Amino acid sequence: MAIIIIYKILLAAFILVMSLVVAMYSTLVERKVAGWFQDRHGPNRAGPWGLLQPLSDGIKLFFKEEFMPNSADKFLYILGPSLTMFIALLTSAVIPWGPEIEIAGMKYSLQVADINIGILYIFAILSIGVYGIMIGGWASNNKYALLGAVRASSQMISYELAMSLAIIAIVMMTGSLSMSEIVRQQQGFHWNIFYQPLGFLIFLICAFAETNRAPFDLPECETELVGGYHTEYSSMKLGFYLFAEYINMFISGAVMATLFLGGYHFPGLDKLGLSPNVFAFVSFMVFFTKITLFGFLFMWVRWTLPRFRYDQLMRLGWKNLIPMAILNVVVTGIVILINL
Repeated sequence: MAIIIIYKILLAAFILVMSLVVAMYSTLVERKVAGWFQDRHGPNRAGPWGLLQPLSDGIKLFFKEEFMPNSADKFLYILGPSLTMFIALLTSAVIPWGPEIEIAGMKYSLQVADINIGILYIFAILSIGVYGIMIGGWASNNKYALLGAVRASSQMISYELAMSLAIIAIVMMTGSLSMSEIVRQQQGFHWNIFYQPLGFLIFLICAFAETNRAPFDLPECETELVGGYHTEYSSMKLGFYLFAEYINMFISGAVMATLFLGGYHFPGLDKLGLSPNVFAFVSFMVFFTKITLFGFLFMWVRWTLPRFRYDQLMRLGWKNLIPMAILNVVVTGIVILINL
């Protein structure tokens, strides 16, 4: 029992470090992608090919002036970015990152917590995430920050409804709320995206809104709100908000790959006769590749589509995505009844 607990702690620490490193270098990749789309050079001065740019940015944030408005609520001002960062890291606990590995004759799962309500856990954590943004915007005592926080909270609440309905169709098909069970049922090429293309599209659009990514970045709209909910933040408090956005993007890609693209499965991989540990490593790399493709999609859309107006954002969520998600649930239920 003690060995399992130590293993789980080490696995959680590895996922934490991996998430932070991915968040760091996602900033570099996004700036490189932006340069590619805009026919210019991205960062290329700090280290070879600009590989040390994230490190220099991190050092800059650490040594930047620590500013706090005199009229701010100091406790909540600090709590906002801390809570946002903490919530962003919690969602990774129930994601199966690969099959079991074998160490000294014992098998260990590449999942920190294999609970039978994994999907509910993710949505419960996501629903708390809005508080970090709302608290930070309100505690700053700045009208632009408050407007950004209000926009973020209404946007995230609105799009969580359509996202939840899209997941209900997956739960109806698989008969389980366990993330590992959903991945197991997609072994081979039985990926849920082929059975739920509309649900996948709805979930993907909602993921953009939940992570406040363009064209849904209304809470940070520079042309209207200076910097949005983190206008009054500097140094590592601002860094926490920025890091949390990239971690949320990384975890959103992992959740979408788990629910719709077979997780760590790939057709024919289990027939290669690989040893358990090699098979686990290759499966993990397959899963990470799927997440990377989603990350590139997030960046591609950001530097391609213009920002929505706020009324367009809310109309899309309430008048389009939610009715489509309800229709998808109804059609899924009818198909399941017919096939019984």
